[in-house]
Amino acid sequence: MKVAYIFSTSGHTASYKLGKMILPQLEAGNHGVEVVGMMFFDDNTYVLRKGDPIGERLGKIAREQNILLMLCDQCAMERGLADGEPPNCTPHDTVEGVRVGCFPDLYGALAGNPPDHVITL
Repeated sequence: MKVAYIFSTSGHTASYKLGKMILPQLEAGNHGVEVVGMMFFDDNTYVLRKGDPIGERLGKIAREQNILLMLCDQCAMERGLADGEPPNCTPHDTVEGVRVGCFPDLYGALAGNPPDHVITL
């Protein structure tokens, strides 16, 4: 089974649920499903800043396991993690391999490897 995660809940959803639950399971190889993508909204985008311990670990796993990491373009721009104007934004000061976009970009990026389920946290 393939899943995609959307981190949209305010607070520290990504740092806690991702950092304490999902990421350790991905690193240990016992998450139980194939993760094909993760989309980050609001302050959850901060976890993908360059140098963030969780973000750097996630970036490594994403490269090894071919997991899409995408920041909401508007959220990333508001937090200084992207330049440009939607729909043509470029990430900066993020972990390697992060993309920036909106839902149409997410759909297109996952089209070649679609999830069976989308989980919003």
